[in-house]
Amino acid sequence: MSDQPAPRYGIDPYLDWVKKEGLTVHEGYYAYLMGVETKMWDRVGVKAAVCHLKGRGDFATLFVFDIPPGGATTPQKHLYEEVVYVLEGQGSTQLEFPDGTKRSFEWGARSMFAIPLNAKYRHFNASGKDRALLSSTTDLPMKLNAFIDEKFIFDNDWVFSDRIGKEEYYEGKGDLYMVRPGNHMWETNFVPDMDALELHAWNERGGGSTNIMFVLANGIMHAHISEMPVGTYKKAHKHHNGVHVMCVSGSGYSLLWQDGEKDFTRIDWEHGMVFPPANQQFHQHFNTSKRPARYFASAVGGIRYPFTEGMRRASGGTTDGKGGAAVATSTSVKLGGDQIEYEDQDPRIHEMFLEACRKNGVEPKMDKAFPRKQAAE
Repeated sequence: MSDQPAPRYGIDPYLDWVKKEGLTVHEGYYAYLMGVETKMWDRVGVKAAVCHLKGRGDFATLFVFDIPPGGATTPQKHLYEEVVYVLEGQGSTQLEFPDGTKRSFEWGARSMFAIPLNAKYRHFNASGKDRALLSSTTDLPMKLNAFIDEKFIFDNDWVFSDRIGKEEYYEGKGDLYMVRPGNHMWETNFVPDMDALELHAWNERGGGSTNIMFVLANGIMHAHISEMPVGTYKKAHKHHNGVHVMCVSGSGYSLLWQDGEKDFTRIDWEHGMVFPPANQQFHQHFNTSKRPARYFASAVGGIRYPFTEGMRRASGGTTDGKGGAAVATSTSVKLGGDQIEYEDQDPRIHEMFLEACRKNGVEPKMDKAFPRKQAAE
């Protein structure tokens, strides 16, 4: 009999870590984060859960933290990056850097912020009667599967001083860089209210769309916010997986389908709903509420550091660092891009939208794109 140990292969260190931590795991195509089940996670000292949604890809995952009234997380420090979005509640986050300097800021529902890489931090719930619910999109799967050793991730003392950012970045201020429509950047670490942030026109995406890209804590995590006016919808597009789309305000629905599929998957959304489209899956967003609808997206690979070829393509950035242009997702599929123009979309899509508007008592405002059909209606 051989004493040779059984061969070890096909290992996923991140999934093994999730199991060891005893985390509650939610799966599926989407999740309503206000209602996900959470349970005590000893590492952070509060109830939590992790969402492994179908389109999350290899690099990203999303945590939910349920902080009780008057409660707080235990001090944390780690070598993965995260973008935090406040679903409900109010509180504060305190950061401490190796040189002894500290930063703190107060947040409320619809605040968004990034934790500088490997900085020590805690979240505090300021309410004595209501919970605070936070979501956090992270690149932990990528980091843990690359380095394997969790001590390297959680007990690393390296200082990333260029990630701390300016003091005003923790006060809701930032620096605006006008690049081109769809790629204008807001560099900061903290946005007090995502529903109040000024956005900029992105006409190529259609429907009166506006957006802003974020550069957060000089990191590789992507984040952007987009808005659709009342009675409008955006053009269908596709990109790599791992982009977690979350409703900020308004309500509506999204259609998802793979190229060649005859039927659509429909996801109705409101604040708290999140879904990551699958890899190269077409998706299209529709506002059928009586107010502008905003959604927030977070992923691995940002506009400053695209990290992957897919992100370079999505942002229309360069592929060689010397000005060699990539084809952006706002370019028609007929021209090698990843966007379906209104005149090329399945005619059922507009009819479904008109029916949804009728049902909700919303006046459609897509006459510029569909003048004849709109007039007929």
